[in-house]
Amino acid sequence: MTDRLGLTPSQTVGPFLSLGLPWPDGADVVDDDTPDAIRIGGIVFDGAGEPVFDAVVETWQADPSGGFDHPDSPTGTTFRGFGRCPTDGDGHWEVRTLKPGPVDGQAPHVDVSVFARGLLDRVVTRIYFPDEADANAADPVLATVPAERRATLVAVDTGLGDLRFDIRLQGEGETVFFTV
Repeated sequence: MTDRLGLTPSQTVGPFLSLGLPWPDGADVVDDDTPDAIRIGGIVFDGAGEPVFDAVVETWQADPSGGFDHPDSPTGTTFRGFGRCPTDGDGHWEVRTLKPGPVDGQAPHVDVSVFARGLLDRVVTRIYFPDEADANAADPVLATVPAERRATLVAVDTGLGDLRFDIRLQGEGETVFFTV
């Protein structure tokens, strides 16, 4: 669509996010050779179910012990605790990180902000882990979400050691977003 109409500075949050937000570490919360590193990624969809090619997804999280001992984690690797990934032409985003530990009685999770065209401000959500059913069931934040919508906050195991977490900004299957 941008090749047809051109990009304009009058759009709300995007499409010029790539001018000032990316930095060298970007989507790498941990280094490439970090043991037990996982990839979490997916596609950002708009209300019509179309991929959003000009969004930015930010993640922040605790380290594997549930602490915030950045920049060095208990594993002895560089752990930044924060990642920022622009979506590609197909709306895909991905970060390389370590699975966080539980924090303050909450299940392991990754906090997420999404910036995209058409948004006046970021939207905030969480990624919970599919292998943490008991912890997820006891999580006080997840408990505030209607049961039929909780699945929008739980990543899907791809079977390849990665997790998929699609973000739907509106419409059917809309991701739960929190007021912060």
